[in-house]
Amino acid sequence: MSDNQNLLAEQRRALILDEVRRRGGVRVNELTRKLGVSDMTVRRDLDALARQGVLEKVHGGAVPVVEASTHEPGFEAKSGLELTAKEDIARTAASLVAPGTAIALSGGTTTYALAHHLLDVPDLTVVTNSVRVADVFHSAQRTSGQRQGAATVVLTGGVRTPSDSLVGPVADQAIGALHFDVLFLGVHGISLEAGLSTPNLAEAETNRRLVRSARRVVVVADHTKWGTVGLSSFAALSQVDTLVTDAGLPAQARVEISEHLNRLVVTGEDAAAKSAADDDATGDDQDTTGDAVNSEAHADI
Repeated sequence: MSDNQNLLAEQRRALILDEVRRRGGVRVNELTRKLGVSDMTVRRDLDALARQGVLEKVHGGAVPVVEASTHEPGFEAKSGLELTAKEDIARTAASLVAPGTAIALSGGTTTYALAHHLLDVPDLTVVTNSVRVADVFHSAQRTSGQRQGAATVVLTGGVRTPSDSLVGPVADQAIGALHFDVLFLGVHGISLEAGLSTPNLAEAETNRRLVRSARRVVVVADHTKWGTVGLSSFAALSQVDTLVTDAGLPAQARVEISEHLNRLVVTGEDAAAKSAADDDATGDDQDTTGDAVNSEAHADI
């Protein structure tokens, strides 16, 4: 961490949370020195993170929250975490979507962010078990009216979870009768041993149906999901075609993941590498990274 006093609150809190998780606890005076802010600012940040349930305040500092494998945070609690990473992941994942395709979006705050970036992709059919995701498309149509090329949205029925996903036999039956080109899947946790997991047993079964109905599976998850294990596993890493994550993913994790997945996309880094390669090949300083990413992605998916 640096002593940059101009860090946004979101960035500062992400750094604090990473430090707490990495070290197993931090003191307020350590954070004030590393972040270059007042102890009052640090205490406000700790209060905010404690309200989100991601750390526990103790005398003079904070320690990680040890979550049970059955603990499932609500949508609002998760929506305030890793905002920049989720936005970057959503933007990158949206570039993988070709017009006119049938896609599925699972529940979660990252897929919710992704939905906003898909509003201008024409002629999509979107299957989702997320009330929040469906509302993104429906709200856009209410605001701008029914426009040519607007997405057709299929919202499954089911029982609502704390993360505003619809699960259970009704959702499972609806999903099982469908087939879609790409599934964009948000997850509670990823690990080599457990694969993809969730603390909700009913959601695990619904996610299995989503994976089974998809021609390709793209997991969208920030680096904090790596190493987290929920109560129920619903897919192995070998069932995932692409993982889109952020630059916070440790180097060792990248190596391990790459051994099991066809493609690992780290936001920002892939685009920078493509740009450098294009410059070397053409000698042109013009940035054509976006077109290169889209072209390759559409060919893959």
